[in-house]
Amino acid sequence: MNTIQAEPREDFGKNASRRLRHDGRIPAVVYGGGGQAIPVVVDPKAITQVLYSEAGHNTVVTLEIKGRTPARVLLSDWQVDPVTGGLLHVDLFRISADTRLKLKIPVHLTGEPYGVKTEGGILEFITREIEIECLPDDIPDHITVDISDFKIGSNLRASDLPLGARVKLLTDPTRMVAHVIALKVEEEKPAEEAVAGAEAAEPEVIRKGKAEEEGEEAEAGAEKAEKKPEKAEKKPEKKEKK
Repeated sequence: MNTIQAEPREDFGKNASRRLRHDGRIPAVVYGGGGQAIPVVVDPKAITQVLYSEAGHNTVVTLEIKGRTPARVLLSDWQVDPVTGGLLHVDLFRISADTRLKLKIPVHLTGEPYGVKTEGGILEFITREIEIECLPDDIPDHITVDISDFKIGSNLRASDLPLGARVKLLTDPTRMVAHVIALKVEEEKPAEEAVAGAEAAEPEVIRKGKAEEEGEEAEAGAEKAEKKPEKAEKKPEKKEKK
């Protein structure tokens, strides 16, 4: 069981937090479980070890606060310096042995699928984390599935994951976790055919443009032809009187 030592926090404010970090400690708060929130001070190295453990932030930790009864907690939230990557603050959530928790756990795939190794397919790992509900003592570090026998067309859904009777799946059971599919290869036309097609298409555009020009010229000629008779019309000649 992981144990983290903590001390009650007495100084507050930005300056106090800076002093804590300068001394190698960070501010934290413990809340939930029906008790009041308690501001404390913890060692960031201890928190980092939990975060990088097998279960990560799902690790149940025993928090020993000086002058108080030890409490079982989970890391519910933490803040990281965007520049240095160091921890700035952490929230610890109290839990009890008989309280069911909702949390997300990672899915691990092992083995090289037959469909990839032999049939030339590809593996798509779609859902890398699922949501479950269980008691604190039943929290799995992760879910592992061997997919060595997967052929092209084989798939793994959330309902196929081996969770055990005490763990309830909250993620949609039909959700696709991973599958092996055939590699799609698009057929490309030979370069010669592509060039020939381009050359064949070009005269059509030219002919169309020429036809349009000829049509416009024909229309213009027709308009002129209609106007000429009007100008050519002569008035009747007057006969001279003898």
